Amino acid sequence: MKLAFTKMQGAGNDFVVLDATRQPVELSPEWARRLGDRRFGVGADQILVVEPADEPGVDFRYRIFNNSGEEVEHCGNGARCFLRYVRDRGLTSARRVRVQTVNRVLELFEQDDGRVTVDMGAPVFAPDQVPFDTAGLQPLREGTLALWPLVLPVPADGTRPPPCQVGVVSMGNPHAVWRVDDLDTADVPRWGPVIESHPRFAQRVNAGFLQPLSRSEVRLRVYERGAGETLACGTGACAAVVVGIAAGWLDSRVDVHTRGGLLTIEWAGGQAPVLMTGPAEFVFDGEITL
Repeated sequence: MKLAFTKMQGAGNDFVVLDATRQPVELSPEWARRLGDRRFGVGADQILVVEPADEPGVDFRYRIFNNSGEEVEHCGNGARCFLRYVRDRGLTSARRVRVQTVNRVLELFEQDDGRVTVDMGAPVFAPDQVPFDTAGLQPLREGTLALWPLVLPVPADGTRPPPCQVGVVSMGNPHAVWRVDDLDTADVPRWGPVIESHPRFAQRVNAGFLQPLSRSEVRLRVYERGAGETLACGTGACAAVVVGIAAGWLDSRVDVHTRGGLLTIEWAGGQAPVLMTGPAEFVFDGEITL
């Protein structure tokens, strides 16, 4: 069958977007892998599916598949592209829409400058809701944050793991945030997959490497669960900033420099929602035979 798609990107995090509002799209893991493959398919970090709403008070249903084929809970950069897509394609004229993901409702809003703000909901720090196994661990407290010691296994090449303490939080998907002194020397390709698949994370985890530059500016790299390191991760940026705010390292509004661009994250603390603002851009339309 032939499948029409749109390629989009938000701060370098790239997506294949499929319109299932007029005709259902049953996306198998094999098709998701084919679409995401950068050599034999279109190439993308995630595949986004736009579906009609199936409950009151929601405008659309928003589904996300990693390029490894599995369906996941959340993608913040994808949410911004989602709003740009449904507006550009005439599926809505509203500048503010509500979308249903696997486990929460997101509110998306287009700013006057064309950037998109996503209400990501409140962060969840309770380890059992991430989920994260704390058995036998004693955290270090900084501010209101629990920094958990994470014993990293020795990789196949025998490199000795560095000491690792992570802030653990869910933004609708699981994140572990490791503060580093210098992002340029942090060995993300080596330790990212080790943290992602650490046995204390029952559903695996997105591994963030955070370098604060000031109280309102940070650098960030994220090794995403099931996708590897990406140029930007929206939920990862939110997780990193809320960890930094809870620890007392950061103020309530922070500019996050990713390898793909700038994201702005705001959080007032407690049960307040996290707001993420950034770009969302069309790249090209296409058609692929599956």
